[in-house]
Amino acid sequence: MFNSFISVLILIPLCGVFLLFFIHEKNAIAVKTTALVFSLITFFYSLFLWILFDHSTARFQFTEYLEWLWSYNLYFFVGVDGISLLFILLTTFLIPLCILSSWSSVKKSLKEYYSYFLLMESLLICVFSSLDLIIFFIFFESILIPMYLIIGFWGSRTRKIKAGFQFFLYTLIGSVLMLLAIFVIYFETGTTDYQLVSNFTFSDRRQILLWLAFFMSFAIKVPMMPFHIWLPEAHVEAPTAGSVVLAGVLLKMGTYGLLRFSIALFPQGSFYFTPLVYTMSVIAVIYTSLTTLRQIDLKKIIAYSSVAHMGFVTIGLFSLNIQGLEGSIVIMLSHGFVSSALFLCIGVLYERHHTRLIKYYTGVAQVIPLFSIFFFFFSMANLGFPGTSSFVGEFLTLVGVFESNTCVTFLAATGMVLGAAYSLWLCNRILFGKLSTEYISQYTEINRREFAVLIPLVFCTLFFGVYPELILDSLHMSVTNILTKI
Repeated sequence: MFNSFISVLILIPLCGVFLLFFIHEKNAIAVKTTALVFSLITFFYSLFLWILFDHSTARFQFTEYLEWLWSYNLYFFVGVDGISLLFILLTTFLIPLCILSSWSSVKKSLKEYYSYFLLMESLLICVFSSLDLIIFFIFFESILIPMYLIIGFWGSRTRKIKAGFQFFLYTLIGSVLMLLAIFVIYFETGTTDYQLVSNFTFSDRRQILLWLAFFMSFAIKVPMMPFHIWLPEAHVEAPTAGSVVLAGVLLKMGTYGLLRFSIALFPQGSFYFTPLVYTMSVIAVIYTSLTTLRQIDLKKIIAYSSVAHMGFVTIGLFSLNIQGLEGSIVIMLSHGFVSSALFLCIGVLYERHHTRLIKYYTGVAQVIPLFSIFFFFFSMANLGFPGTSSFVGEFLTLVGVFESNTCVTFLAATGMVLGAAYSLWLCNRILFGKLSTEYISQYTEINRREFAVLIPLVFCTLFFGVYPELILDSLHMSVTNILTKI
């Protein structure tokens, strides 16, 4: 069973997609229930991956090695370490919430909509478990297709097609360089096996060129400044569940790639370009935080704040020490909880009132107190309030960066102050003040389904803020193993 553990995990959502084909489109309850059941089975099955995982070793576990193009030395090779394990769990945790959050908001082409989410879940598991460069690239790019269709077909406004094309082309063009770099690695080493390539020593010049090629692809996916233009547009046009999976998981593919490939495979290139990454990241943190303060669309506020948080992550990654790397991974996971929850809260308002402009919402705490509690809690978590998982990640990251560069630490901390400014400003504008009934005369409190979607995110944000050791135990050996190669 353990020899095919990951393959089964990949196949469960695909079985759900297959079963959906045989359900009649008009049987909406059966379509939704099938998608939800298979996503929950995937999540609970992935928990066994965590339970059975050996945290005392840095080696990849549950590895599977299947022949693909054996004559060219190419294989389907998957496995997990402590880093990829956490991102797989994040993926399987968020997809059921995405499906449940779309229960009443999506009215057309239900089979296709839920099929794309299950397909995307399977592809994401493949991305985070791939141990072959070619296999990683194939699944890394394949995710563009379902996400593009979700934005372009089920988007909320007239510019959704443009936003879908922008998302697709930006990320696809950047990945061309990574594909060329993989070909160079293959012809130099004779393999694309990640573990074999990681033990191969490239010349310093070759490392710099390969690092740049991989970096371009991942920097667009993160996204880093100045490659972030596609993200706010994609978020604004995507349906709520699309924004959740985009912010919660898809952005993490970029930072995961930087850690897994750019830093681990090309350490000299990483050292060489650390000042460049620091500069881009600090500009991103400060500039996008200031830009967030100027936004009037609720989704754009969270989208720009995501760019700032990802800038904080890249600063931690390139501190190249254990505190910085572990802190940045904790921020990634925390951002997956918090940003997803904020998009869900915005979706609650949009589903009822069909607008995301701040000026239409004032003093809502007086009429929808339960929603306001959730929104206030996640806004505090977004600014890194002590006791939340965001605080743990930001604290560890600052400790790690301080050991590397005190000036960058000061500038990154400035971004945290700006983060508090836009989070508090947003809460004050929406929740407090005089209740405005000029545009919206009646408000409706969140229902039981929406409560069931948000409460697991509250639990994870608090639990990992109080007891982060559960995450850090999984990371120690894997992060240490990467640092020993630098």
